[in-house]
Amino acid sequence: MSTHQKTGARTKHLKPSITLTASDHERLSDLVRAAMNNMPDVASGLADEIERAHVVTKGRHPIDAVCMGSEVKFRDDTSGRIQKAILVYPDQADISQGKISVLTPIGTALIGLRAGSSITWETRTGELRRLTVLEVRETLPA
Repeated sequence: MSTHQKTGARTKHLKPSITLTASDHERLSDLVRAAMNNMPDVASGLADEIERAHVVTKGRHPIDAVCMGSEVKFRDDTSGRIQKAILVYPDQADISQGKISVLTPIGTALIGLRAGSSITWETRTGELRRLTVLEVRETLPA
């Protein structure tokens, strides 16, 4: 299956389907509204992701789908580098502990993806990167 389609002279990358729990969807929607004034670019990107998500009740989401609090093992397909991170809300972010905020470009790219899915995302510097989710594990609440 093609991962992009031609639209005129530009190439548009197709985004994989994503799944969110209803509680994550609600809380992320609130976060988008709160962040729209301070961080409009990232908030808008997260809004786009949650708008296209398939929303399910907690316990009915696929266990290999990235939810808030999930530990994610992913590969940067450009460099081949493999990383692990826990996806968290901004107030819990701590890069030294591997906790990345959903309000970062890579956090927004990861939300709702399933193991085996790939997505092209844009860094803060405007560089297009591609990542593939290798493994998803639920973590225990802190």
